[in-house]
Amino acid sequence: MDRLRGWPATLAEGPVGLRPLRLRDVRVWRETRLRNADWLRPWEPSNPETPLFRTGLSPYVSMVGTLRREARQGMALPWVVTYNGAFAGQLTVGAIVWGSARSAQVGYWVDGALAGKGITPTALAMAVDHCFFTTGLHRLEANIRPENHASRRVVEKLGFREEGVRRRQLHIDGAWRDHICYALTVEDVPRGLLVQWRRARDSSAARHGESP
Repeated sequence: MDRLRGWPATLAEGPVGLRPLRLRDVRVWRETRLRNADWLRPWEPSNPETPLFRTGLSPYVSMVGTLRREARQGMALPWVVTYNGAFAGQLTVGAIVWGSARSAQVGYWVDGALAGKGITPTALAMAVDHCFFTTGLHRLEANIRPENHASRRVVEKLGFREEGVRRRQLHIDGAWRDHICYALTVEDVPRGLLVQWRRARDSSAARHGESP
């Protein structure tokens, strides 16, 4: 667990990066969230610490404080997703359980203006490899609403397996919503998920006559 304490590492794959979430990200975080409110609202848990529409700085400061505390305790890895060095979204590995489980849950969002560029699967693949091969986790879950086809495509592209529906798991957009559980264990990606994703991406680009 000592490998996880404190803020997470900075990672990069081409133009896509992961870096620690910082207090000074507050203005770009708030602007991006407000601009993407309609894009994000149907999929995000109702959480008073990170409302979509409040314009003050306190919700962000509270969130960063909570994540900083959880990171120190080995319970979370909070990242900013970047694209060409600019803020593009957020990816958090949370609910980390140690002991005999060594498991966690991952959540992410990316600016809708950047959708379709392969940013989210690349960022998620980097995060998975870091969790498995640097911090020593064994299992990662992503719980996604059945209607969220874009997010489901991300994990399906990366080879997460579908493990069933969790009925009324989270309160989202005014009601308790079902979620599909997707999961990976370290045995599923012995050579790393990023390598696997690169190959799949390059193969797809070759089939369509595109540059990878």
